[in-house]
Amino acid sequence: MAEIVNLRRARKDKERRTRESEADANRRRFGRTKAEKAQDKAEATRATRDIDGKKLDSET
Repeated sequence: MAEIVNLRRARKDKERRTRESEADANRRRFGRTKAEKAQDKAEATRATRDIDGKKLDSET
């Protein structure tokens, strides 16, 4: 025998799960201290500088 599913409740549960996952992602992205943001920015700058320093000149 198959389980009876209330489609309205299933739809609302699915929407609730997506909202919760988006909220969790936003908490991770925006809920950081100023020091953590500065550290991430410094790491990104350092990575860009390292990559640019390892590029070969195409003119030679």
